[in-house]
Amino acid sequence: MLRPTIYALLTATLASRPLAQSPDPRVPDDLGRFPRVEGSNLEGDRFVLPADFGGEINVVLVAFKREQQHDVDTWMPLLKRIAEANTELRVYELPTLGRRYRLIRSFIDGGMRAGIPDRAVRAATVTLYIDKSPFRRALGLRDEDRIYVLLVDREGRVHWRTEGAFDAKAGAELESMVLRLASPEGDR
Repeated sequence: MLRPTIYALLTATLASRPLAQSPDPRVPDDLGRFPRVEGSNLEGDRFVLPADFGGEINVVLVAFKREQQHDVDTWMPLLKRIAEANTELRVYELPTLGRRYRLIRSFIDGGMRAGIPDRAVRAATVTLYIDKSPFRRALGLRDEDRIYVLLVDREGRVHWRTEGAFDAKAGAELESMVLRLASPEGDR
């Protein structure tokens, strides 16, 4: 007798609740949402991301190791061209380090600042000193052995993602997605 009662209660409860949905059904849930993190750019300005992303849409390059800078740089010619053609797009580099490096933050950031002569690039480089595991989990980043390139809106929805150095196929996908999101009837 108890089982039919529990089954009836469970059925009634589930039937009365709407199914969980993405806030925007056009945005897949499996790409994650950019978590709230704090950092500073190489000009010393504080950021709370994703709220402080400057574009309606943002390309975010996440790197975990110094030697990954080469892979980040492979994306820059395409990203520069796309950003020049689209005023709603901003590009950010996010060197992502563990919390333990906060103690030598000024040394690390100073070294990066000295190596980047372009003020605009320094302003778009936001160093994160965070607990990396929850950050990676929120974004579905499987490890720290490669860079990740994300297309994120101001609300933190991830619309597109790839990993590693630039390749033509991924570049074409990104450019297509930027054009779609930037259009007046885009996927936002």
